[in-house]
Amino acid sequence: MNITFDAVPVTADKITGIGWCEVGQTQALAKLFPEDNYEYSFFTSGKASRIEKARSFAGNNIKLNYSDFSGYLYRGMSTFLPVPYSLFFGKRSDITHFFNYIIPPFVHGKKVVTVHDMVYRAFPETVRGRTRFMLETGLKKSMKRADIIVTDSEFSRSEIIKYFPEYSEKIRVVPCGVDCERFRPCGSPETIAKVKKSLDIDNEYFLYVGTIEPRKNLVRLIRAYNVFCRHVQSPPKLVLAGAKGWLCDNIYALVKKLDIEDNIIFTKYVPSEDMTPLMCGAMAFVFPSLYEGFGMPPLEAMACGVPVLTSGEASLPEVTGDCAVICDAYSVKSIAKGLYRLYKNPDLRKDLSRRGLERAGLFTWERSAEKLHAIYKELANEQKNPCT
Repeated sequence: MNITFDAVPVTADKITGIGWCEVGQTQALAKLFPEDNYEYSFFTSGKASRIEKARSFAGNNIKLNYSDFSGYLYRGMSTFLPVPYSLFFGKRSDITHFFNYIIPPFVHGKKVVTVHDMVYRAFPETVRGRTRFMLETGLKKSMKRADIIVTDSEFSRSEIIKYFPEYSEKIRVVPCGVDCERFRPCGSPETIAKVKKSLDIDNEYFLYVGTIEPRKNLVRLIRAYNVFCRHVQSPPKLVLAGAKGWLCDNIYALVKKLDIEDNIIFTKYVPSEDMTPLMCGAMAFVFPSLYEGFGMPPLEAMACGVPVLTSGEASLPEVTGDCAVICDAYSVKSIAKGLYRLYKNPDLRKDLSRRGLERAGLFTWERSAEKLHAIYKELANEQKNPCT
């Protein structure tokens, strides 16, 4: 098969979770099924750095197919005008997979799109206006163009069906994986200490990793942490590691209002190589999110052997199973109780660490790639036998 991966999420200036998901799946596909031909297609907008970034992920098994045209301009034009994608990237592909919700017009061959979640419908107030506009104007057309819609969890499948029942037969669930070579227990206390020092962490700490934005439920987490601190003489710090997101000002303001700035650390940018030591040094990983299509950060923490506190919302129970402390996302008291349980009970932390490691082993990029490849074969067989 000739398979093209739309690599816009991979070549972005800052790679988000969607980009890392594409990297994990495409690299595993190229490794497991070398008999197929793969390429990354992307717009460079004249930036040589995007070519270099794609090449660093492509290795020897994924070719590059790029256009110097502006991707931003193309996305804007194709929202209103049927500008053919094939005009820029040709007609060699049997299958093209778009990993970020939108299939543009006139893509050659069979088309697959990954729709990660329905947050723009479930919590529209938490989604950046530009992103919401793109999805409101383009997602339905995209799903109509798709031969197969891939999503990350059974929860997200049910959400897509709730809002777009007409596409239920097209949906396939392909869970994400975790890179257990990168995310694993850290055997070097010196490395952990060095990373802590670089981020001005001088004590034990609870850790959150993710965008600083409303749907991550950080306002309730901060209020719960404030309640927790009232019952503990020398509480662990709360470290919030993530980029500023949409409508984040209230989160920072709350820390000042509660006068707990000495106990809460908003980190500067954390380099990729420092993320595993940062996780491994935490007393527990806390992630009481309101809505996740999959929820990579808790899985990465479990792969590091770190006990996890998370909410029972959305897809999170699918990911963590019974290997985490589950709290009510809408209850400050429940979150505070979860923090206190983890703080006071080292045996619980040890048990969650062991079981979390086992559970994380079930989510590999290889398993994810095998499911994707079966979908590609299904489409290729349809192409060969159009009347069946």
